[in-house]
Amino acid sequence: MKIEVAPAALREKAVLRNLMQLYLYDFSEMLGDDVDDTGLFGYRYLDLYWAEPGRYPFLIRVDGQVGSKLAGFALVRQAGSLVEEALSPGEVCTHMAEFFILRKYRRQGIGAQASWELFDRFPGRWEVNEIVENPAALAFWRKVIGEYTGGAYEEVFLDNERWQGPVQVFDSPPRN
Repeated sequence: MKIEVAPAALREKAVLRNLMQLYLYDFSEMLGDDVDDTGLFGYRYLDLYWAEPGRYPFLIRVDGQVGSKLAGFALVRQAGSLVEEALSPGEVCTHMAEFFILRKYRRQGIGAQASWELFDRFPGRWEVNEIVENPAALAFWRKVIGEYTGGAYEEVFLDNERWQGPVQVFDSPPRN
């Protein structure tokens, strides 16, 4: 199965916004979030991915028998470190801000392959954080990052004003 991880164009923002609703619906079970009066979950940062430097939206597609099918999305952000001692002051790292694979496509290696492609696309220091209420995500990222780095990553548990929960910290080497 061919997997494509492509930047989401501005004209595809509505597609990503729709997929975001499915993602946030999954999270509502863990976090107790409610929809607004229009029946939608809010995500205040989405528009910034087409307007602010250092934010990168991606759509994940798989090739099916009748063409390419949407399988998920990723939002990648370059910013300061959550784990401040991991980087020099002022240095930025890459964060997997949001990552979603539709249930139909889970446990098929699609998420792993898509995340590895993103790690390769942004060489340097990475931080991937999960909420404690999502043990499936924690297991997924530990496995994927462990395989990607050959076990050369650090997991830190933060409990501060910036983040509460586990963060995997690792380096993605430059690829030729």
